[in-house]
This record gives sequence, structure tokens and C-alpha cells, in this order.
Amino acid sequence: MPLFKEEHLQRISERLARWKETTLRKTLERRPERLQKFMTTSSRPVNRLYTPLDVPDFDYLQALGLPGEYPYTRGVHSTMYRGRLWTMRMFAGFGTAEETNQRFKYLLEQGQTGLSVAFDMPTLYGYDTDAPEAIGEFGKCGVAVSSLADMEILFDGIPMGEVSTSMTINSPAAIIWAMYIVAAEKQGYDRRVLRGTIQNDILKEFIAQKEFIFPPEPSMRLVTDTIEFGTKEMPYWNTISISGYHIREAGATAAQELAFTLADGFAYVEAALERGLDIDAFAPRLSFFFNVHNDFFEEIAKFRAARRIWARAMKEKYGAKNPRSWMLRTHAQTSGASLTAQQPENNIVRVAIQALAAVLGGTQSLHTNSMDEALALPSEKAVTIALRTQQIIAHESGVANTIDPLAGSYYVEKLTNDMEEDANRYFRQIEALGGVIRGIETGYFQRELAESAYRYQMEIDRRERIVVGVNEYVAEEPLEIPLLEMDPQGYERQVARLNRVRAERDNAAVEKALRELEDAARGDENLMYPIIEAVKVYATLGEMMGVFRKVFGEYHEPVFF
Repeated sequence: MPLFKEEHLQRISERLARWKETTLRKTLERRPERLQKFMTTSSRPVNRLYTPLDVPDFDYLQALGLPGEYPYTRGVHSTMYRGRLWTMRMFAGFGTAEETNQRFKYLLEQGQTGLSVAFDMPTLYGYDTDAPEAIGEFGKCGVAVSSLADMEILFDGIPMGEVSTSMTINSPAAIIWAMYIVAAEKQGYDRRVLRGTIQNDILKEFIAQKEFIFPPEPSMRLVTDTIEFGTKEMPYWNTISISGYHIREAGATAAQELAFTLADGFAYVEAALERGLDIDAFAPRLSFFFNVHNDFFEEIAKFRAARRIWARAMKEKYGAKNPRSWMLRTHAQTSGASLTAQQPENNIVRVAIQALAAVLGGTQSLHTNSMDEALALPSEKAVTIALRTQQIIAHESGVANTIDPLAGSYYVEKLTNDMEEDANRYFRQIEALGGVIRGIETGYFQRELAESAYRYQMEIDRRERIVVGVNEYVAEEPLEIPLLEMDPQGYERQVARLNRVRAERDNAAVEKALRELEDAARGDENLMYPIIEAVKVYATLGEMMGVFRKVFGEYHEPVFF
């Protein structure tokens, strides 16, 4: 039942028209508005005023409901942050496993409540540190993990059965996850008690981040294998984090991020159903990862629309019966693309605004970027400020004291509705193309992102969009913040450890495990089991990925115009 009666809307319309002709007109004659066009970060026009006329058919129970109940617009938990704060999970990783292990311990001492592992580029592409393809990239964007030995050191002194760990890895996700599982088992923990998330979202790699290795079909097989394995073996682990973050960083608007991310999610659901899995067995362990950009209200609306769209699709389209299958649970990260190398201290303010939007949007987990990330990997000082930002929001701002406090805002509800409508329009376009993979193959997603990224940059160049310190309020000043310096001998120590592993392991057992992995890859069995066996005998990441490269081949993206 709509909240607003027709006669009330008519009275508001008449009063609004009179306001425009009197109060507003007089003000504009005296002082024009400061911009010709107001818009969100996504270039969505913003009206001067929002009233019930913008949401005339607003039905509270249908559009919002109550927290912890379908359609979850107001949050997936009935008490939200009054019961438990979001997980504060700072993304961390650089250099060797020893260096990152020390950063993990430091963050836990500072009050971080979950670990999030960043891997270096060779690891992300499935190469050992000493591979020719890896030269010059060791430890620069994350930690190097070439074998189980590195994973053991990475979590040395950290009880893996008691901490929740997120790992951002995609093409080699199954192997890195297997290393984590085996390392935890060697600490004495049963795999069934492990908690965490593996990103494992290969579709967004084809769409945006481009760290794919294998063609789409075998790539999807590996993802589905991990979903099946987790469903059977690891009830507390999120086997995929369906990621809009990188789609947004590649230039997407908020609506494109929302639509393309959820479309990927539907594709994974359909792949798991085709495997024969019961939707209520695997759907509760699917998770999401969204970006939080600068436009405060647009980002809040995006999170609210995402929960509502997902809930309706899971219940009405895919027939899920378990309410936990309807819940969209998400991690969020403040926008790296919004950070500036100029006046880096300004990034502290940007991150605080973005983090506040994520919390008001109802995230379950949050990473706040550090002020220096446009220049280097975060220093200890910068990452501490980023963590303290979350803690101040949690304990001092008051926003965690009530649930979805912006519900009922005409602007927020209108934005939420518009975001849902835009997403549904994109879903129809993707379906007409033949699905997500066909959209990738035809360049649909790539063109959409390129066009929106170009438009955004042109707005900056024309000064239609102000970026403080970049195209306005520019100041020539020396850089005064400390930057992270890594151990210059780290590469040599990492390679020496890798050589020791190869020399001291049972190489006959390794060869046998790799042959069995190849046989499994050529068949149709779940690959997690032979991967785990290969990890146990210290087969390296590069060796296992080499098997998959041999069997699956490598994907070369077509050139799109």
C-alpha cells in the first residue's frame, strides 16, 4: 500500500509549483545557483529538491521491509551494527611473507578484526617469484606466495582457525586457497572451522581487471569446483567474492558497477546449478565486494538497491527457499581511483566520507584505503590512520547506533529506485546478448566501461567536475608524508627459500601429484582435491599453474573498437 495518498500528492504538487514561482524565483534572481548542472559522480543529474512526488508509489513493506527480512533493503541483519560492528579488514601485503606477517600482527594489535591478503603480480598471474615473466615485479603490489612454505610463514604465529581471512586472488584462486587450507591444517585446525573469503571472481577479470589466464570456460570450471568443494567441505567459508570494486575502478558508473556485478553473480549461480548443486546449499556462502566512491548518497543507494535486487532474484527467479540465500552480504572498499598523488593528506578526508557511506549503506566488512596509496604501498603510519578512521566512525559518530537511518529520505529512496531500474535495464541488455560470457566475447562490457571512463575524465578536463588539488585549489608543495620502504634483500631471500623447497621436498611425489593433477584437469572431476594433494608435497604455484596452462591454454582478449 503506497504511503502517500493522491490528495496529499496533489497538495504537495500545488505547493511546490507556488514555491518555484515565488520563493525560489526571487532567490535565483538575486543569486543564481553556483553550477549550471549538478550531478553525481556517475554523471547522474541531481534535482534541486526531492519530495514525495519523486516516490509517489512508495510502499514501505514492498520497497523496504524491516531489517533482517526480505527484501533486505534496510540490512541483512535485524540489529545491524547495534549487535555487531562490521569487520574491519585492512588490505595488506608487500614484499616477502615475513614482512607481511609482521604487518598482519601489527594491524591485529591495532584493533583490526579480520585479515585481507594482497598478493604480488607474479602470484596473481600464477608465476613463481623466479620465473622470467616475474622479473621486476616481486612484492610490489602485494606479498609473494610461490609455495606452501610461503603461506606457512605468512600466517606464522596467527591462529588460522580463529581469524577470518580474505584473499584477493582470481585465476590461481583454487591453488592459493588450497595452500591456506593445508597451512591451517598443519597448525592443527580442521578445514571445516576455517572462516574467510576467497575473491575467485574470474568474470570481472575479463570485464575489467584483466588478470585472466585461461579461457572463460575452464576458468568458470575452476570457480565452480571451488564453490562445490566449499559447499561440501567448508561451511563457514565464502567461496567467492563477486567483485564490483575493480569494475568501478576501471571507469564504471555506480549503476554499471551494480548491474555488472550482480549479472556476474547470477552467472555463477547458474553455473553451480548446472553442476547439480542445490541453491540453498551454496547460495548462503556467496559474498560480494563493492567499491565506495565519492558521491555519498549515490553509494548508499547502490548498496540498498543491490540487496533488494539480489533478494528478489534469488527468491523469485532461482527459487531459493532459505532466507539466508536471499541475503546479499558484502565487503566494501573505499575507492583507490579517487585517491590523488597531489596533496595526499586530502585522501584522509575522501576515505572518511566514503567509509561513512559504506556504513550507512549497510556493509558487513570494510577496508579503508591509506592516504599514500596513489604513491606507494601503505606505510605503517598511513594504514593506522585508515584503520582509525573506521574506529572513529564506529565508536564516535553515532551512525552505528540505529539501523538504516537514511531510509525514507526522498532523495535516497529515489536514487535507490533509479539504481534498481538502471540495473534491470542492463540485465535486459546482457540477456539479449546471450549472457555475461557472450557480452565479454563481443566487447560489450569493455565498451561500456571505456565510454563512462572517458566521459568522467572529460568532465574533469573541462572543469565541470572539481577534484581538489588536481584541477582546482592546486598547490605546489614538496611531499612530506613518509613512504613505505621494503627490504632490498627480500627478493634474494624469497628465491633462496623457493630453491630450498625444490631441493628438500620429495620431487618424485611432486611429479606424481602433478601428473594426477593433469589427468584430473583433462577429465571432469573436482580439481580442488588433486590441487590440495599437490600443495601438500610442496608443488609450487608456477608448477601447478603450468599444468593448467598446458591443458586449458591461455586466453588472449580480442581487440575491440
